Amino acid sequence: MHSSEKEYLKHYNIHDYDVPLVSVDVAIFTLLDGKLHVLMVERGEFPQKGRWSLPGGFINQKQDKDLHATALRKLVEKTGVKAPHLEQVTTVGNPNRDPRGWSVTSLYMALIPYAPTAEFIGAVVDARWWPVDAALKQTLAFDHADLIAQARERLRAKAGYTALPMYVLNAPFTLTQLQQTYEELLGAQLEKKSFRRKFPVDELLEEVGEGLPESGRGRIAALYRPKKGGDRYTFLRSFGAGEEA
Repeated sequence: MHSSEKEYLKHYNIHDYDVPLVSVDVAIFTLLDGKLHVLMVERGEFPQKGRWSLPGGFINQKQDKDLHATALRKLVEKTGVKAPHLEQVTTVGNPNRDPRGWSVTSLYMALIPYAPTAEFIGAVVDARWWPVDAALKQTLAFDHADLIAQARERLRAKAGYTALPMYVLNAPFTLTQLQQTYEELLGAQLEKKSFRRKFPVDELLEEVGEGLPESGRGRIAALYRPKKGGDRYTFLRSFGAGEEA
């Protein structure tokens, strides 16, 4: 019987109990040629060497102050890509997801403008942007197909009631390009008048003139860029996933 908490902690040994493996995995999405892509790495080590997976890894207790720090560190280490804003999606744990033993992972997600991966990554064979549909058809490592699907659903939901999609576009962009981005993230067609009625242009966008968008394609149109603070904005009315053109 211990006389105080200090004495109790002095004699406590975490290894007297089963300790699961604890890691983070990161689902980073971008638009490439107008299609949603997810960033994946080809595993260079066992277990499941040679399979594609989400970037991630184990917590470094000496280096990482929290799970978010682990996610940022592992993303850069394995892909060279930096994501300024990561959102925690879910935590999954069971004895079957990792052949090494009972494991827990915390899944993070972000949507970023396209960024090239690093040319050489020590911990993996390759890092590459995959079309989401093509990625889910692969035999991925661990339970990463399920993780990608969960992150994709979170992204779809957030696109319905926030201004998140405008941050994946390189400014300046047109309202048509913005609508097309929403449609890709929602997985649904939107009626033009409905989209422009629901999207608060005056509050979220700054007009920067007229001309061709950065891509150099399309008709002459008003060009926009996001105003500051739009990442915290939520719509009064969500875009309906069932809307049709």
